[in-house]
Amino acid sequence: MAARPNLHLYTAQTPNGIKISITLEELGLPYEVTKIEFSKNEQKEPWFLEINPNGRIPALTDTFEDGKTIRLFESGSIQQYLVDQYDKDYKISYPRGTREFYEMNSWLFFLNAGVGPMQGQANHFNRYAPERIEYGVNRYVNETRRLYGVLDKHLQTSTSGYLVGDKCTIADIAHWGWIYAGFWAGVDIDEFPSLKAWSERMLARPAVEKGRHVPVYHNMTDLYKKWKEDPKSLDNHAKTTANWIQKGMAEDAKK
Repeated sequence: MAARPNLHLYTAQTPNGIKISITLEELGLPYEVTKIEFSKNEQKEPWFLEINPNGRIPALTDTFEDGKTIRLFESGSIQQYLVDQYDKDYKISYPRGTREFYEMNSWLFFLNAGVGPMQGQANHFNRYAPERIEYGVNRYVNETRRLYGVLDKHLQTSTSGYLVGDKCTIADIAHWGWIYAGFWAGVDIDEFPSLKAWSERMLARPAVEKGRHVPVYHNMTDLYKKWKEDPKSLDNHAKTTANWIQKGMAEDAKK
């Protein structure tokens, strides 16, 4: 039987992408990385669709317990796989069946069903849409802000400074890349003191610092400083991304 782990991460510099590299770094696992180039539409190439039929990152392969390759997609599912298989000491998770395990999963789903989708749409309408539709901008930016408020209120009562129990878990890791990039969607972290303190606490973790720069440099700190000085200064930066996003949407619509 092949040696385990045999992890290969297919990713790009996005909040969903870095949550997996950070998880891997927190667990101290060896892994290979392939950078997926969105501008070249590599996520839609046949070889990648064999790993993730949905054509999105991140995706992960591993040698499973039966010696065969397992192909994993959806970031929350990948995180759950990694802790189930490799976090035997519960560094960033809790034992299945405990109160903390279920609370951790609640916050993980809160991100995957709430913060991520809402903030993703806020990003789109605020940065990438070919025309500015104020209803769409307001709808998703305000909902993202509301969800940040839920997190902020919850963290006010946390004795550890993390979302669940006495330590950082995959729920914290899942949120961090999104929260740290909240300004890109039009939400200022300064409105949420407890959430900001949590974000800075996460950033101070060595595994977060290392994992956030996979597969390339994580430039959100630089962009945030520019945004605080002049919110309009990022418009040209967004246009480059908007071009390939709109092109990809047009190609998907033809299928």
